[in-house]
Amino acid sequence: MKLSGEDLSHHLAQGLAPLYVIHGEALLLAIEAADAIRAAARADGYIEREVLIAEPGFKWAELRHSAQSLSLFSTRKLVDLRIPSGKPGVEGAQALQDYCQKLNVDTVTLVSLPRLDKTALGSKWFSALSAQGVIIATEEIALNALPTWIASRLKRQNQSADADTLAFLAERVEGNLLAAYQEIQKLALLFPAGPLSFEQVKDSVMDVARYDVFKLSEAMLAGDVARYAHILDGLRVEGTAAVLILWALAEDIRTLSKVLRAMQDSGNLSSALRDARVWGVRQKLVERAVRRFSPAIAERALRQAAHVDKVIKGLRRGNVWDELLQLGVRCANVKAA
Repeated sequence: MKLSGEDLSHHLAQGLAPLYVIHGEALLLAIEAADAIRAAARADGYIEREVLIAEPGFKWAELRHSAQSLSLFSTRKLVDLRIPSGKPGVEGAQALQDYCQKLNVDTVTLVSLPRLDKTALGSKWFSALSAQGVIIATEEIALNALPTWIASRLKRQNQSADADTLAFLAERVEGNLLAAYQEIQKLALLFPAGPLSFEQVKDSVMDVARYDVFKLSEAMLAGDVARYAHILDGLRVEGTAAVLILWALAEDIRTLSKVLRAMQDSGNLSSALRDARVWGVRQKLVERAVRRFSPAIAERALRQAAHVDKVIKGLRRGNVWDELLQLGVRCANVKAA
């Protein structure tokens, strides 16, 4: 069974399923879904909870053992399994398939995963989870759909706003759901139930959007110079560490370089992206950037990033923020050959 986050509360009110799987890249939505399942489990008598994190070295036998072993003080248990990489490996894949065939009636299992690629979604282990459990996909909300999402969240607290005000709020939070959530909560504290005016929202939000270093890198990949400069200025004002910003930019430039080199050898963009572990929304951005870049341009960008690193460390003279601006603008301004 597949459910949206919006349908989950209605489902939980009807009773708990033995297995839930949350996957996707929208952290806020994943947290909310997991919290709702845990709360419902506690209310239904699943007092004991064990958290298992499937990191390198994890013993998959612990999963079966955890589901079968109950404490002296509990007859029901929540097993909270987290797979940060989204890749259980050969042993883990088999363990998950076996686990799904023998679900314990006294145990609710919650499996948390990041965004999965097409291969993982079509795997035997995920198919086994899907066949036996409830699947909740928590995808990021597209910027053009964010006003509608904000409107639904305002409705929950008996508030509303017109289309222009919703669009303004969506733009100010730069598509960041966590930032949007915080601003919506703040509006509930500041103003009573009912319609909100543009001035009320504007005065509340002001210029405190939570700028994201990854959104900055997205603007660079997309070739959006104005947005890159706008987000970078916001990061500077917020006091974001320059070394963190450079790390995010350099990571994406290195990815571009890796994809471009792989394409020189194979000529296959899909396999190059897969080998570089580029998936989802980011894949589209990298695809667009690859069409504009060449291996030589990517190498020059990496050399410039190395120079910025030396400026940050005080080994070269220069203004760090000017250097970061030049790096991103030059990469964003690369034209297709």
